[in-house]
Amino acid sequence: MDYNATTPLEPEVIQAMTEAMREAWGNPSSPYPAGRKAKDIIDTARENIAKMIGGKPQDIIFTSGGTESNNLVIHSVVKHFHLTHASEGTRAEPSGPLAGAVPHLITCTVEHDSIRLPLEHLLEEQVAVAKTWKQPKCPLIDGRKQAVTFVPVSKVNGQVEVEDILAAVRPATCLVTIMLANNETGVIMPISEISQRIKALNQKRAASGLPVILLHTDAAQALGKQRVDVEDLGVDLLTIVGHKFYGPRIGALYIRGLGELTPLYPMLFGGGQERNFRPGTENTPMIAGLGKAAELVTKNCEAYEAHMRDVRDYLEERLEAEFDKQRIHLNSRFPGTERLPNTCNFSIRGPQLQGRLVLAQCRTLLASVGAACHSDHADRPSPVLLSCGIPFDVARNALRLSVGRSTTRADVDVVVRDLKQAVARLEGQA
Repeated sequence: MDYNATTPLEPEVIQAMTEAMREAWGNPSSPYPAGRKAKDIIDTARENIAKMIGGKPQDIIFTSGGTESNNLVIHSVVKHFHLTHASEGTRAEPSGPLAGAVPHLITCTVEHDSIRLPLEHLLEEQVAVAKTWKQPKCPLIDGRKQAVTFVPVSKVNGQVEVEDILAAVRPATCLVTIMLANNETGVIMPISEISQRIKALNQKRAASGLPVILLHTDAAQALGKQRVDVEDLGVDLLTIVGHKFYGPRIGALYIRGLGELTPLYPMLFGGGQERNFRPGTENTPMIAGLGKAAELVTKNCEAYEAHMRDVRDYLEERLEAEFDKQRIHLNSRFPGTERLPNTCNFSIRGPQLQGRLVLAQCRTLLASVGAACHSDHADRPSPVLLSCGIPFDVARNALRLSVGRSTTRADVDVVVRDLKQAVARLEGQA
């Protein structure tokens, strides 16, 4: 029950990839039949991915995965700011609202490492200064322009607050990047509301000669579990990760009005593929698989969501029934907050029941204590849970179970029984 970490390939996806390897081996840039076949497959996949998110095919760029997509967004926004506003800082007598400024980016404290670490890397390169956001009444003072603001999530609802995002905006702000759904708690962030407020703010900023603030969301965890529509969200950029929705381990990036409304600057240079935004000979079989996975999501998303919600809710019912409500703490259940239909983050209270110890005693359950990319963090509690206000001793015992399309209630019964036996063994050793 670790489908937030990755998912298996659907049989139809394997078939699409196998056929592409066998029949579309040609270079997509080649004019002969095998090359044209590969190009047609890539074009169809692009259309399927665009349809899955309610976007346009020409606004989709294929990447190696979510990490590349997220890095490409940050790279592009920073470069665009420097190219557009560098002249203000080079005049003999700097003037204007952005004179000498560095680009300012806003994110939150529970983002995936592929957002957090690139932003921290800006600090290491002295391109940006990173600080943690504080209440407006207690502004940070360090003599330099802050360039990255990490806005904390609410300890009441686990979400980033729209007003906190707006309060962090500065004249040089050029990007807000907030994940659509958190990978550990499943909490869904208020992206649509943030978008509406930023659009209104951008109209005022344009009149003052300030840069447009772009909105990016990493939709890795949400795709395949609920409907995702770029028009409803109002985002300028959106990250797509195939292996989270039963596709292969490549990704894509949605860019609204690519190159016209929204700037994108390549990190790689080569043969000109993907309209020069992401050069390199296309991986036709993987792209075919990604397109087929997207097609399945478009057709079946409501059914996937309903099934996973039913199984997840049953899991939480069984946990509370078997371990007693006072002993189970549902870390991802915040009153009035929407969350992914498949994610259950919980702790079993007890001094000997740290999450890793419990999993090590399980004979059947395959799960995690948090994000897969944090699997080497020993017994330290998840920073995400601590940010959400979960007490230290409770967070240390956390387990993240995430059900998939094929998970059944019978599977839940087996897992809960396994957990009970694991806890009994640990408490018997104490």
